[in-house]
Amino acid sequence: MWLRPVRAGKGPAPTFAREDLAAAGVALADEQGLAAVTMRAVARALASAPASLYRYVTTRDELLELMVDKVHAEMDVPSARSGPGADRRRPVTGLLALARESRRLHLAHPWLLDATATRRPLGPHGVAYLEQALAVLADTPGSARSKLEAIGVMNAVVASLSRAELDQAAAGRGALPQWQQAQHAYLTALATDGDHPHLVAALAAGQGAAAGQQAAGQRAGGVGGVDGVGEESAEALFDRLVTRVLAGLLAPEDGGPAAMSD
Repeated sequence: MWLRPVRAGKGPAPTFAREDLAAAGVALADEQGLAAVTMRAVARALASAPASLYRYVTTRDELLELMVDKVHAEMDVPSARSGPGADRRRPVTGLLALARESRRLHLAHPWLLDATATRRPLGPHGVAYLEQALAVLADTPGSARSKLEAIGVMNAVVASLSRAELDQAAAGRGALPQWQQAQHAYLTALATDGDHPHLVAALAAGQGAAAGQQAAGQRAGGVGGVDGVGEESAEALFDRLVTRVLAGLLAPEDGGPAAMSD
Protein backbone atom coordinates (compact mmCIF):
# COMPACT_ATOMS: atom_id res chain seq x y z
CA MET A 1 0.00 0.00 0.00
CA TRP A 2 2.75 2.46 0.92
CA LEU A 3 4.29 2.08 -2.55
CA ARG A 4 1.06 2.89 -4.35
CA PRO A 5 0.37 6.52 -5.24
CA VAL A 6 -2.11 8.22 -2.94
CA ARG A 7 -4.23 9.07 -5.97
CA ALA A 8 -4.28 7.94 -9.56
CA GLY A 9 -2.99 10.24 -12.25
CA LYS A 10 -6.37 10.32 -13.98
CA GLY A 11 -9.95 10.54 -12.87
CA PRO A 12 -11.78 12.76 -10.38
CA ALA A 13 -10.03 14.05 -7.30
CA PRO A 14 -10.51 11.74 -4.30
CA THR A 15 -13.11 12.75 -1.76
CA PHE A 16 -10.99 11.67 1.21
CA ALA A 17 -7.36 11.27 2.15
CA ARG A 18 -5.83 8.21 3.76
CA GLU A 19 -5.58 10.29 6.92
CA ASP A 20 -9.37 10.60 6.98
CA LEU A 21 -9.82 6.84 6.89
CA ALA A 22 -7.19 6.36 9.57
CA ALA A 23 -8.74 8.99 11.85
CA ALA A 24 -12.21 7.48 11.51
CA GLY A 25 -10.87 3.98 12.20
CA VAL A 26 -8.90 5.08 15.26
CA ALA A 27 -11.92 6.90 16.68
CA LEU A 28 -14.07 3.79 16.26
CA ALA A 29 -11.45 1.49 17.80
CA ASP A 30 -10.84 3.83 20.74
CA GLU A 31 -14.55 3.95 21.53
CA GLN A 32 -15.77 0.46 20.66
CA GLY A 33 -12.73 -1.78 20.21
CA LEU A 34 -10.97 -3.17 17.17
CA ALA A 35 -13.82 -5.50 16.20
CA ALA A 36 -16.01 -2.46 15.53
CA VAL A 37 -13.69 -1.30 12.76
CA THR A 38 -15.17 -2.55 9.51
CA MET A 39 -15.17 -1.00 6.07
CA ARG A 40 -18.89 -0.38 6.42
CA ALA A 41 -18.52 1.29 9.83
CA VAL A 42 -15.68 3.54 8.67
CA ALA A 43 -17.64 4.50 5.56
CA ARG A 44 -20.64 5.34 7.73
CA ALA A 45 -18.46 7.55 9.94
CA LEU A 46 -17.30 9.37 6.81
CA ALA A 47 -20.85 9.64 5.48
CA SER A 48 -19.87 7.63 2.42
CA ALA A 49 -20.55 4.28 0.80
CA PRO A 50 -18.34 1.29 1.69
CA ALA A 51 -17.32 0.82 -1.94
CA SER A 52 -15.79 4.31 -1.98
CA LEU A 53 -13.12 3.27 0.54
CA TYR A 54 -11.60 0.81 -1.89
CA ARG A 55 -10.14 3.73 -3.82
CA TYR A 56 -7.74 4.15 -0.88
CA VAL A 57 -7.31 0.66 0.62
CA THR A 58 -7.92 -2.77 -0.87
CA THR A 59 -8.56 -4.69 2.38
CA ARG A 60 -9.42 -4.15 6.04
CA ASP A 61 -5.83 -5.11 6.88
CA GLU A 62 -4.62 -2.09 4.94
CA LEU A 63 -7.07 0.08 6.86
CA LEU A 64 -5.59 -1.28 10.10
CA GLU A 65 -2.11 -0.43 8.83
CA LEU A 66 -3.22 3.16 8.30
CA MET A 67 -4.61 3.25 11.83
CA VAL A 68 -1.47 1.78 13.41
CA ASP A 69 0.72 4.25 11.55
CA LYS A 70 -1.47 7.16 12.62
CA VAL A 71 -1.06 6.13 16.25
CA HIS A 72 2.70 5.76 15.81
CA ALA A 73 2.74 9.37 14.65
CA GLU A 74 1.75 10.33 18.22
CA MET A 75 5.10 9.10 19.55
CA ASP A 76 7.15 11.94 21.02
CA VAL A 77 10.80 11.05 21.52
CA PRO A 78 13.83 13.35 21.05
CA SER A 79 15.86 12.56 17.96
CA ALA A 80 18.52 9.94 18.57
CA ARG A 81 20.82 11.57 16.03
CA SER A 82 21.46 14.98 17.52
CA GLY A 83 20.44 17.44 20.17
CA PRO A 84 20.55 17.37 23.98
CA GLY A 85 18.47 14.21 24.17
CA ALA A 86 20.91 12.23 22.05
CA ASP A 87 23.47 10.17 23.93
CA ARG A 88 24.60 7.14 21.96
CA ARG A 89 26.89 6.15 24.81
CA ARG A 90 23.82 5.18 26.83
CA PRO A 91 21.82 2.83 24.60
CA VAL A 92 19.64 1.42 27.38
CA THR A 93 18.53 4.92 28.34
CA GLY A 94 17.74 5.77 24.72
CA LEU A 95 15.75 2.59 24.09
CA LEU A 96 13.94 2.97 27.41
CA ALA A 97 12.70 6.38 26.27
CA LEU A 98 11.26 4.74 23.16
CA ALA A 99 9.75 1.93 25.24
CA ARG A 100 8.04 4.45 27.53
CA GLU A 101 6.47 6.17 24.55
CA SER A 102 5.34 2.83 23.13
CA ARG A 103 3.75 1.97 26.49
CA ARG A 104 1.94 5.31 26.51
CA LEU A 105 0.47 4.61 23.07
CA HIS A 106 -0.68 1.12 24.06
CA LEU A 107 -2.41 2.41 27.18
CA ALA A 108 -4.07 5.23 25.24
CA HIS A 109 -5.16 2.88 22.41
CA PRO A 110 -5.64 -0.63 23.91
CA TRP A 111 -6.75 -2.03 20.53
CA LEU A 112 -3.19 -1.49 19.30
CA LEU A 113 -2.20 -4.68 21.13
CA ASP A 114 -4.56 -6.78 19.01
CA ALA A 115 -3.78 -4.90 15.80
CA THR A 116 -0.08 -5.76 16.17
CA ALA A 117 -0.39 -9.15 17.88
CA THR A 118 0.71 -11.24 14.90
CA ARG A 119 2.81 -8.68 13.05
CA ARG A 120 4.00 -5.10 13.44
CA PRO A 121 2.98 -3.08 10.38
CA LEU A 122 5.72 -0.71 9.23
CA GLY A 123 4.20 2.40 7.76
CA PRO A 124 6.19 5.65 7.49
CA HIS A 125 5.95 6.43 11.20
CA GLY A 126 6.69 2.83 12.16
CA VAL A 127 9.82 2.98 10.02
CA ALA A 128 10.77 6.26 11.71
CA TYR A 129 10.48 4.49 15.10
CA LEU A 130 12.73 1.67 13.92
CA GLU A 131 15.22 4.15 12.46
CA GLN A 132 15.30 6.00 15.76
CA ALA A 133 15.89 2.80 17.73
CA LEU A 134 18.73 1.78 15.42
CA ALA A 135 20.22 5.28 15.68
CA VAL A 136 20.36 4.85 19.46
CA LEU A 137 22.47 1.73 18.90
CA ALA A 138 24.55 3.14 16.04
CA ASP A 139 27.78 3.51 18.02
CA THR A 140 27.45 0.41 20.17
CA PRO A 141 29.14 -2.94 19.48
CA GLY A 142 27.11 -5.77 18.03
CA SER A 143 25.85 -7.05 14.73
CA ALA A 144 22.90 -5.53 12.89
CA ARG A 145 21.04 -8.76 13.53
CA SER A 146 21.56 -8.59 17.29
CA LYS A 147 20.39 -4.98 17.36
CA LEU A 148 17.23 -5.75 15.41
CA GLU A 149 16.58 -8.72 17.69
CA ALA A 150 16.98 -6.50 20.76
CA ILE A 151 14.48 -3.98 19.39
CA GLY A 152 12.03 -6.76 18.51
CA VAL A 153 12.23 -8.33 21.96
CA MET A 154 11.85 -4.90 23.57
CA ASN A 155 8.67 -4.32 21.56
CA ALA A 156 7.30 -7.70 22.68
CA VAL A 157 8.09 -6.96 26.34
CA VAL A 158 6.45 -3.54 26.11
CA ALA A 159 3.30 -5.10 24.62
CA SER A 160 3.18 -7.81 27.29
CA LEU A 161 3.62 -5.35 30.17
CA SER A 162 1.07 -2.97 28.67
CA ARG A 163 -1.49 -5.74 28.35
CA ALA A 164 -0.91 -6.76 31.97
CA GLU A 165 -1.31 -3.15 33.07
CA LEU A 166 -4.57 -2.80 31.14
CA ASP A 167 -5.86 -6.06 32.65
CA GLN A 168 -4.99 -4.77 36.11
CA ALA A 169 -6.77 -1.49 35.46
CA ALA A 170 -9.87 -3.37 34.32
CA ALA A 171 -9.83 -5.51 37.48
CA GLY A 172 -9.57 -2.44 39.72
CA ARG A 173 -6.80 -1.14 41.93
CA GLY A 174 -5.68 -3.56 44.59
CA ALA A 175 -7.49 -6.46 42.89
CA LEU A 176 -6.10 -9.26 40.78
CA PRO A 177 -7.63 -10.22 37.43
CA GLN A 178 -9.67 -13.42 37.74
CA TRP A 179 -7.14 -15.51 35.83
CA GLN A 180 -4.36 -14.38 38.16
CA GLN A 181 -6.45 -15.28 41.21
CA ALA A 182 -7.00 -18.77 39.82
CA GLN A 183 -3.33 -19.16 38.95
CA HIS A 184 -2.28 -17.99 42.42
CA ALA A 185 -4.58 -20.55 44.05
CA TYR A 186 -3.19 -23.30 41.82
CA LEU A 187 0.45 -22.44 42.55
CA THR A 188 -0.24 -22.21 46.27
CA ALA A 189 -1.72 -25.70 46.19
CA LEU A 190 1.30 -27.05 44.30
CA ALA A 191 3.63 -25.48 46.85
CA THR A 192 2.20 -27.71 49.59
CA ASP A 193 2.85 -31.05 47.88
CA GLY A 194 6.56 -31.13 48.72
CA ASP A 195 7.59 -31.72 45.12
CA HIS A 196 8.36 -28.11 44.22
CA PRO A 197 10.91 -26.74 46.71
CA HIS A 198 12.18 -24.04 44.34
CA LEU A 199 8.63 -22.82 43.76
CA VAL A 200 8.03 -22.68 47.53
CA ALA A 201 11.21 -20.65 48.00
CA ALA A 202 10.28 -18.23 45.20
CA LEU A 203 6.75 -17.70 46.52
CA ALA A 204 8.07 -17.15 50.05
CA ALA A 205 10.60 -14.61 48.79
CA GLY A 206 7.90 -12.78 46.88
CA GLN A 207 5.62 -12.63 49.90
CA GLY A 208 8.50 -11.36 52.02
CA ALA A 209 9.24 -8.57 49.55
CA ALA A 210 5.57 -7.57 49.46
CA ALA A 211 5.42 -7.48 53.26
CA GLY A 212 8.54 -5.32 53.32
CA GLN A 213 6.97 -2.85 50.89
CA GLN A 214 3.82 -2.66 52.99
CA ALA A 215 5.81 -2.04 56.17
CA ALA A 216 7.74 0.74 54.44
CA GLY A 217 4.45 2.30 53.41
CA GLN A 218 3.11 2.16 56.96
CA ARG A 219 6.28 3.78 58.32
CA ALA A 220 5.81 6.53 55.73
CA GLY A 221 2.36 7.27 57.14
CA GLY A 222 0.24 5.19 54.78
CA VAL A 223 -0.80 1.61 54.21
CA GLY A 224 0.86 -0.14 51.28
CA GLY A 225 -1.66 -1.61 48.87
CA VAL A 226 -4.39 0.80 49.96
CA ASP A 227 -3.22 4.29 49.16
CA GLY A 228 -0.22 3.19 47.13
CA VAL A 229 2.45 4.35 49.58
CA GLY A 230 5.23 1.78 49.67
CA GLU A 231 4.06 0.14 46.45
CA GLU A 232 6.07 0.12 43.27
CA SER A 233 4.27 2.26 40.72
CA ALA A 234 3.36 0.88 37.32
CA GLU A 235 5.86 3.29 35.76
CA ALA A 236 8.67 2.22 38.08
CA LEU A 237 7.93 -1.48 37.53
CA PHE A 238 7.91 -0.96 33.77
CA ASP A 239 11.23 0.91 33.84
CA ARG A 240 12.86 -1.70 36.06
CA LEU A 241 11.80 -4.69 33.98
CA VAL A 242 12.53 -3.14 30.59
CA THR A 243 15.92 -1.91 31.79
CA ARG A 244 16.85 -5.40 32.98
CA VAL A 245 15.75 -6.95 29.69
CA LEU A 246 17.66 -4.40 27.62
CA ALA A 247 20.81 -4.74 29.73
CA GLY A 248 20.80 -8.46 29.02
CA LEU A 249 19.98 -8.13 25.34
CA LEU A 250 22.69 -5.53 24.75
CA ALA A 251 25.43 -7.41 26.59
CA PRO A 252 28.42 -8.22 24.34
CA GLU A 253 27.94 -11.46 22.48
CA ASP A 254 31.49 -12.60 23.29
CA GLY A 255 30.94 -12.34 27.03
CA GLY A 256 33.35 -9.41 27.38
CA PRO A 257 32.81 -6.12 29.25
CA ALA A 258 29.27 -4.79 29.11
CA ALA A 259 30.05 -2.14 26.52
CA MET A 260 26.50 -1.96 25.26
CA SER A 261 24.88 -1.25 28.61
CA ASP A 262 24.65 2.04 30.42
